[in-house]
This record gives sequence, structure tokens and C-alpha cells, in this order.
Amino acid sequence: MSGVLDGVKVVSMELMEATPAASVWLADWGADVIKVEPLTGDQFRGTPGARVGGAWVKLRDGVQVNPRFELLNRNKKSIAVDLKQQAGRDIVYSLVKQADVFMSNNELSALERLKMDYDTLRAINPGIVYAFVNAYGTEGPDKDGPGYDRVSAWARAGFQYTIGEPGAIPPSQRSGMMDRTVAPHLVAGVLAALLHRQKTGQGQKLGISLYHSAVWTIGGDVQMALTGDPLPRDDRTKAANPLWSSYRTRDGRWLCLGMLRPEPYWSPFCKAIGRPELERDPRFIDSERRRQNCQELVRILDELFAAKDVAEWEKSCREYNLIYSRVQSPSEVATDPQALANDFFVDLHHPAGPMKVIASPVKFFQDPASVRTPAPELGHDTVEVLSGLGFSRDDVDRMREQKVIS
Repeated sequence: MSGVLDGVKVVSMELMEATPAASVWLADWGADVIKVEPLTGDQFRGTPGARVGGAWVKLRDGVQVNPRFELLNRNKKSIAVDLKQQAGRDIVYSLVKQADVFMSNNELSALERLKMDYDTLRAINPGIVYAFVNAYGTEGPDKDGPGYDRVSAWARAGFQYTIGEPGAIPPSQRSGMMDRTVAPHLVAGVLAALLHRQKTGQGQKLGISLYHSAVWTIGGDVQMALTGDPLPRDDRTKAANPLWSSYRTRDGRWLCLGMLRPEPYWSPFCKAIGRPELERDPRFIDSERRRQNCQELVRILDELFAAKDVAEWEKSCREYNLIYSRVQSPSEVATDPQALANDFFVDLHHPAGPMKVIASPVKFFQDPASVRTPAPELGHDTVEVLSGLGFSRDDVDRMREQKVIS
């Protein structure tokens, strides 16, 4: 099955999550993505004993699979190459000569040592789109600093500071969350560069840092800070708009209300909670009065929502067309009828047994994305790829003996 990127060739020296989360979208959309790994493999593959990269699960016949690795590496081919040897670099150079895109989230200094820097690859293929992700950008005191998304994005960009209530322990991000936020930014840059090349014939070098991408993502807060008027941290007991807050229900669940403009919803909201008299209560009669008396209103709403289960409140919210959602667990998301109706999850035919994976979120109606193959085993496609480059079986055997490939 072809996709909108059918015919686009991508070489990706990638590891962990940031670049793999971008290249998997390209692969889902039909691009031919070759994942270049060291002989030891992408460390995100992990081992069942070390549980590196996340929990493993058992499918058929007790075979263990890392679902998170499958999520970000389906539809790709894997070659395992020792790039410290010239013969290994020559393999990648041969791939780059035929490629449209080269991607990496290895440190730039490492790419230079391995002679996989932009100038080297541009000399081989002047039209190459060279895209990289690093921690902090290409200038400044930390330009060569290492960093995972937890540090470079979540902590440094302000998420960890702003999320959570005042005085609370700064919350941890879920693993890889900010990596998967930077990925669409990288995809957008790659596609823009390909469009530019189509118009001009010129290749392009582009880069994105975890730090900058995260600053953009939390841009509302940072932009206000640039004006000298930073937004305060949320305190739900002092919510200026109590219809933009969350409330605990009798069964211990939380209901999130999302009525950013409260005035059109205030009357139906009062009816939905069974307190129509609150609509004309002088303390809460308009947005300004509700802001002034927010603590009292939140106290009343806390008591009301604590009197019924979340399902009862959902029924009332639907009846009065309010904007709301229960706070769901990932397990609930996996069975959410709305997610299922819109094909959020697709079947992956894995050798170890059937499993579901999350579909890439952009929906092409004429040429839909597809999940065709599971994440490859380390070096699974090395022989096939080398044969396509013109290497003979003797060449492959010799390189394997010399530990150029695995």
C-alpha cells in the first residue's frame, strides 16, 4: 500500500525517541525509512533483563516485545553498521547518495567524528535534506551539552515549574513525552525542505533543539514572561474561572470542565448541577463577581461534585451541552469508544502475535497512512539493503567477518 510520501527515501541515524518518533510518521505515510544502528543496536531496544526503554510484554509463545519500541519503529528497515570503520561509513554514503532525507538525533560532535556531518554528506548528495535534533541548539554555552527531554525540555523550558499547584513537588513528565512533541516539528521542517528542494533544486540543513521546541510548546507562559507579566501557577481553589477547573466526584474520579468563556455556559451549568438559583446569586452573577468570590464558589462546587459519581455528572453535562471530560487513565483511553471510532489504534501483525499500536494522528482520506510491518530486529534488513546498493554476497560475508556489519 502506497502513501503520500511513496518514493521518498530516508536514512535515519536515530536512537531513543525524538527522531524515531518523527521518522515513523514518514514511514507510515509511505516513505522508505532505513534505520542505521550501531552493532549494539539502538539503546531503546533494551533488554528484557534491564528493561531499558520501558516495560516488556509477552505475546504468543512467551516471546517478549517492547511495545514502545514497536510504536516508534514500525514500517522501517534496520541495518547495523560500525561507522568507526571506513567500510561502514561507505555503506551509509551509498545510501545517502540515493536518499532524499538524512535524519539524526546523535550529538553533533559525534556526527562530526563519524564523518556524518552536513558538509560531508552534502558533498555526496547536494540535494540532501539534512535534519537533526539536539538538546540545546547550535550556539551558546550549552550548544554541545547532552540532554534527554526530561532535562532539556520538561525541566528547563518551564513545564516542570508551571504544572502543578503552588508548593507541590514539581511533577515528572511521562517518559518520552517531550520527544514526541519535538517530532512533529521535525517532520514539518523536513517536509518544508523537500518542498523547497522541489521548487529550487537545493538541499537544506535544518535543526531543532529539544529546548526550543519545548519553549514553543509552552509558549503562552514564556511569551507572557517576555512582557514582564508571567502567568501565575494554577491554584484550583482560587480559580478565577471555576468553569475552567477540575472537581473530584463521589467515586474518587475527577471531572475536568473546559468552559473558557463562562458567560454563555453559566445558566445551563447551574441547571446541570441542580442549583439554578446560583445563576442569579449576587456573589456569582457575572464573571467578575465569580472571580472575586472564586474561593466560595469553588467550595460550593467541590461539595456538589463530591455528591455524585462521575458517570452521573457526565450525563448532566451532556444534557446541557457543557464542555467537559472525565480525567482518563491510559487504560481507559485504550478502550474509549471515540478513539476506537476514529481508528486511533490499528492492528500490527507481529511475528510474536497480534497487537494494537497507535496510528499516526494525521488522517489522509485519499491516501491513508498504514502500519505494514513491525519494528525490525537489529540488522534485519542489512543484506537486502546492501544487495540493493550493488554489494555481492561475498562483499557482505567479508564485511560481516570484519565486523563492519552484524
